[in-house]
Amino acid sequence: MQVAAKKMMTDLEQIKGAIAAKMDVASYSSWIAPLQFEICNDNLLLVAPNQFSADFIGSVHINVLTSVAQDFGLNVKICVRSANASASVANDNNFQTYTPVNVDKVENLMKNEAFDNFISCEENSFVLSACKKLAAGKVSFSPLFIYGAAGCGKSLLVNCIENSSNGRTIKMSGGQFVSEFARSLHNKSIFAFKDFCRNCDTFILDDVQMLVGKHATCEEFIQLLIDLKSEGKNIVITANVAPNNLSGFDRRMQSLLASGLVADMVSPNLNVKRLMLTRAGVSSDVASVIATRVVGDGHLICGIATKIKTYSELMGETVTLEIAQRLLADTLQKSKTPVSMVKSMCEKLGVSYDAVSGKGRSRAVVLARQIIMVVLKNVTNMSLSEIGCVCGDRDHATVLYAISQIEKLKETDLVLAAQINQLIEEYK
Repeated sequence: MQVAAKKMMTDLEQIKGAIAAKMDVASYSSWIAPLQFEICNDNLLLVAPNQFSADFIGSVHINVLTSVAQDFGLNVKICVRSANASASVANDNNFQTYTPVNVDKVENLMKNEAFDNFISCEENSFVLSACKKLAAGKVSFSPLFIYGAAGCGKSLLVNCIENSSNGRTIKMSGGQFVSEFARSLHNKSIFAFKDFCRNCDTFILDDVQMLVGKHATCEEFIQLLIDLKSEGKNIVITANVAPNNLSGFDRRMQSLLASGLVADMVSPNLNVKRLMLTRAGVSSDVASVIATRVVGDGHLICGIATKIKTYSELMGETVTLEIAQRLLADTLQKSKTPVSMVKSMCEKLGVSYDAVSGKGRSRAVVLARQIIMVVLKNVTNMSLSEIGCVCGDRDHATVLYAISQIEKLKETDLVLAAQINQLIEEYK
């Protein structure tokens, strides 16, 4: 009996190894490795924790499993081992469940945010309307992909969706999804994690660019999107750039992210900045002056409002314009130099200053460099040679070519044209 059992264990290990050799690492570790393998009456039994997993494996990976099983003279059977409702995953007869880390803390962070409190400019009215429509119920344009520079309000907007949506909503940051996926693999609770993400009416992922370079996580997220979309669930994704400019993702991922409604957000304009400050308790005259001397970054505006409010509470005095200028001397813009403008635009376009001013030739970097050249041409009196100098010592011909290319793109790409017009207006 011991010899027979030892031989069966050896056969199972060989079968697992043969299956792993015919599949990519992500698919094997996500779907096959957690299964329980058994050999019974010339059958290779694969025991899945739930019907969803059994159906998916039977439809996607059955050809590979059948091929390997036949090499060992076996037939494949996929079955589901019953378990009570609270036990989501079976692994070596130990039932496990998945619970996200710090759920209570995450739920309480932004619980008061609502659409009525979101200050929007005219350029962001379209994306705001789309978010309200999605929060009200199922929509036909899922996934909703929202992109924009840091501080334009993407995270605030998805928090509004989370707080206003009917049904069960799951919201994760890109970094949280990566860490939770890795933890579920380590704890052998991957199927429970899959079920947790799919058991919702609305799924929100904030900052999808955090998945770049994580191959197994990207594969899992792609499958999650496909499953949620096929079931008619609402999906919301945010990023700092448009899907086709997400460097580090393959074309399949980019096309899937762009398969619904892609909407851009612009940074707060002068009026929005003024309203944000006055709503935070800053006097209207101080808010009007400060709004003209800070970049259009919502994070920075919130920091300024917090500093003024805290000073007023601690010192027991009203913050005048003179006091505000002294408090914010390290924040308020003194003058717009060409280099500072280039660095600021790099941040808004989601690329590094070193890449733009260096030899970077990726599609996103080249496009950003050309946009910056066009903006500088429209808002400064610099010559083409001077513009080329602050953009990495490019010559006159390179700047001229960049401007002509952007003008051609603006004729067909209305989103790009609006983005450039917004930058020109902001840096005048």
